[in-house]
Amino acid sequence: EETPPPIDFEEVRPNEAGRIMVVMFHNFIQEYESGDKEFTTTFDEFEGLLDTLYSKDYSLISLSDYLNNDISVPAGRIPIIFTFDDGTSGQFNLVMEDGGLTANSKSAVGIMEEFYKQHPDFGLEGTFYVNLGLGTFQGEGTVAERLQYLTDRGFEIGNHTLHHAALNEIKSAEKIQEEIGGNQKKMYELVPGYRMISFSLPYGLPSSDLREYVYRGQYQGVSYENMAVMLVGANPTVSPVNKEYNPLSTPRVRASGIEPVDMDLGWWLEKLSRAEQYVSDGNPDTIAVPEEKEESIDRDRLEGKELVLY
Repeated sequence: EETPPPIDFEEVRPNEAGRIMVVMFHNFIQEYESGDKEFTTTFDEFEGLLDTLYSKDYSLISLSDYLNNDISVPAGRIPIIFTFDDGTSGQFNLVMEDGGLTANSKSAVGIMEEFYKQHPDFGLEGTFYVNLGLGTFQGEGTVAERLQYLTDRGFEIGNHTLHHAALNEIKSAEKIQEEIGGNQKKMYELVPGYRMISFSLPYGLPSSDLREYVYRGQYQGVSYENMAVMLVGANPTVSPVNKEYNPLSTPRVRASGIEPVDMDLGWWLEKLSRAEQYVSDGNPDTIAVPEEKEESIDRDRLEGKELVLY
């Protein structure tokens, strides 16, 4: 890889100690008729959102790159992470076209693929939290083909329990491991060798004595370990080199639904200043931070990257 050209720090004002939004999406529909307004987005609104994010200098990164502190977006751009819960067909489904299976252009993935063709510097990334005991991305093709389509294109699959279980109501370690480990076991059957490394809580955490089984456990000979656990609300998270970084408690910003609410994505896009956010210096080997933010950096997390203060 070539070293990127030096940047004008005063012009770009990189801040790789800043905050990062992990966005939580649920349902996507053509047009709203009835039902949930808070967690539902129309395809048109999603297309508009991508335009807005792009014009405000956001670029997509994968959750893995965030967890590994391997964030690589062009200088001056702000990393953002997309997560999708429940495996709904509006997020992604396959259709038969020209004798082959392809992403439905009327799905979040289809819209993102089209946007990426026009704006490759926006990126094409996302993590889908699925319940493989329930219907997953219903449409053409088998569940295995649907998952393979996503993983082949660099999208990530995360664990959301086998049956969308309310972990906060489960009283036994066995049952939690059956739900989380059983989902990983099913994933291995569908996409051999694919290990899910992050978990999205369907309805909150179980009691404290059972919590360790959310992070790791085993079921029928299949072990699992979650490097990150996604929460349901409501703030941007921190840089992976921040002292407060705790991937096992990663807050997410919910996507704006048909009915906007406080602290949804639209709200944060207005309230969150550029100075508060993670602004890239364009060089994945350095962590560039204004001098006044030095205190927030955990030097043990730099992992060989050079800290640049200005």
